[in-house]
Amino acid sequence: MDQKIAVLGAGAIGSSVGADLTRAGHDVVLIDQWPAHVEAMKAGGLRVVMPDGEFHAPVRAYHLCEVSTLNQQFDRVLLSPKSYDTRWMAELIRPYLKPDGVLVGLQNGMNEESIVPVVGYPRVMGCAFELSAEVFTPGRVQRNTTHERTWFGFGELHGRITPRLRELEQIMGCAGRISVTTNIYGAKWAKLVNSSMILAPFGMLGLQSWEATGIPAVFRLCIKLGRETMAVGAALGYTIEPIFGLSADEFMGSTDEIVEKLLRTIVEHHGKTARKVRGVVLQDYLKGRYTETDHLSGLVVRKGKEANVPTPANEAVTEINRQIRLGALKPDRSNLELVERMIR
Repeated sequence: MDQKIAVLGAGAIGSSVGADLTRAGHDVVLIDQWPAHVEAMKAGGLRVVMPDGEFHAPVRAYHLCEVSTLNQQFDRVLLSPKSYDTRWMAELIRPYLKPDGVLVGLQNGMNEESIVPVVGYPRVMGCAFELSAEVFTPGRVQRNTTHERTWFGFGELHGRITPRLRELEQIMGCAGRISVTTNIYGAKWAKLVNSSMILAPFGMLGLQSWEATGIPAVFRLCIKLGRETMAVGAALGYTIEPIFGLSADEFMGSTDEIVEKLLRTIVEHHGKTARKVRGVVLQDYLKGRYTETDHLSGLVVRKGKEANVPTPANEAVTEINRQIRLGALKPDRSNLELVERMIR
């Protein structure tokens, strides 16, 4: 299978996938906007540290400014930046995507709305995934999820099973367990349900998942958040799809039962690495940079207003994270009381 692949956005997720694709012998380049990380990859490749071992991959890495020197087009572009960088990065890579090429967003959130207007509906596929990783040191990835527990769900936006979807399934098999779905929007919204419960909430509290879910008041807040996100998705017409490799039977039950299943599954899958795992919003706070909250909890709020579904818990979490970004608050467990007060 002779496919030219670009991983655009070689952060924690992009680097993890890019290293796997490289080791599997695929023709892949990694492109990123962090100069020190790119230089480290150029000089010494990627070192990936996992719970069950580590490996080194001699990847081909490029700065954003070097894209125009590649003089080639790609069959597959795996887009993996922060959600707020989606549109301009899609614009950047559009001239280098083959006319019959495919762009796949390996991201949190529902970013197809930003991608489709740039590269066109026929050249976009969707993805939901479970992969925990972080990059704090250039050239070194701490991947908290083993290959066995990593999961990717891919689907065509129109819902049909196509040859190119099957090709992507084969290509990505080296990175984790793969599912193909006829309901990618339902799968992505299910992932958003999970994200709305853990990423911005735990980030604002400055807690890791294993700590947060052990606090009864935080657990109750998570369920409220997930319940709201489920209600918004239903109002928008999404049929929630089993994710994380769960079966349809495991995904049966009431809204609260499904929400709790999503919450507990992600924590259980961290296994022995749970005490190392830090959600992406908390990682961003530790790095002192902008978070994806507006594209996660904030997206639930905006879509809730469109669908006339109240989202007081997600609104409160979004507001507290906004105040942290402005410097008025810090990530701290005491923010839970502020959220509860706002909800009341």
